[in-house]
Amino acid sequence: MIGSLFRWAAVSDSGRYRVTLINLGWVVVAAALVLSAVGVYAIDVAMQGPGAGWDLAPRALRQVIYLVVSLLAAGFIAIPHYRLIGVLAPVGAVIVLGLLVVLLVPIVPASIVKAENGARSWINIPGLRLQPSELAKIAFVLVVARYLRFRAQHRRFPGLVPPAMIAAVPVLLIILQPDLGTASLFVPALFAMLVAAGARLRHLGLIVLIACLAAPAVYPALRPHQKARIQALLNQVTGERSGAQTINYQGFVAQTYIGAGGAAGVGDARARTLIEYNYLPAKHNDMIFSVICLRFGWLGATCVLLLYLAWFVGALAAAALCKDPFGRLVIVGLAAFIGAQVVINIGMNVGVLPIIGITLPFLSAGGSSVLTCWLMTGLILNVAMRKPIPPFRPSFEFGE
Repeated sequence: MIGSLFRWAAVSDSGRYRVTLINLGWVVVAAALVLSAVGVYAIDVAMQGPGAGWDLAPRALRQVIYLVVSLLAAGFIAIPHYRLIGVLAPVGAVIVLGLLVVLLVPIVPASIVKAENGARSWINIPGLRLQPSELAKIAFVLVVARYLRFRAQHRRFPGLVPPAMIAAVPVLLIILQPDLGTASLFVPALFAMLVAAGARLRHLGLIVLIACLAAPAVYPALRPHQKARIQALLNQVTGERSGAQTINYQGFVAQTYIGAGGAAGVGDARARTLIEYNYLPAKHNDMIFSVICLRFGWLGATCVLLLYLAWFVGALAAAALCKDPFGRLVIVGLAAFIGAQVVINIGMNVGVLPIIGITLPFLSAGGSSVLTCWLMTGLILNVAMRKPIPPFRPSFEFGE
């Protein structure tokens, strides 16, 4: 009787689906809410010194505004049936690709597209600052999921070519910005979707082996700052301190923050003082994890990791329960983007991966980043709340 108060039937796709409010998507939403709240506080600690009182730093206040807008966007995208969103995905993908092309056109005025840190990644419109590569993640997942949903060709090696070509288009446009960090996230997302769709692991393993063997040949084509990041990582691994004030400065300071936090972290005022007098570039976005470690220690950092684990496990559990192949692939692809981004960002902060400009989902400052993460969360909730009514077509159950 109580359950009936929280569940209702909705007709869609010829009456084959029902909508329920009791679903694992809320686990994903709850974890994202807590992470977002921690992010606002961490941004305030990073951007405002001691003695500021209860007033938020301007950057943290802006993050609150971004968060409110993102929550509304997540609620909006959770309402229409996800299959309708899939039908509209090709149109959205064309628009996003058009925006990525605009970034590369040299005649676009600098007031609209201005290079920042050597990359043309942002479109500036009065009242709006947009990073198209963030939205490209969602468009990519929807397009690939729609392509794979009822196919079996990807279980043969030649059948992997079309999905790879779909991925190559946004990846190349993003690399040309250049933004190698964001472009690298598309590979694990594509592989995760292919695995969920039943692709053979030996085929995917062969592709990884070929890529690893070809990697040394790509190195000479990298830009100087990209080679410098790889050299900085090698310095950190070998303990070389010659670049502590140059290419390794950001990494060493981030690790100093992490070490200073110890097990339980330092007090609010002390954390703000240490950050104010120990300058760390991108402390409010790419390096926000080190700020959290300084303030809350490794115990607090572990809690943050557990929140990401809850988000990830909730999403994958919802995918496992979804009997619709398109919905299942959408969740897997979105979860892979978030999972890869978390691993790479934390790896950057602790010094086991090169610093390549990857934000930490939900926690890092940035409108496009938080909007994209919440749109992903809204889509996962959208799929999780819609249950197919039997009989239905099995999802990627192939006989050997």
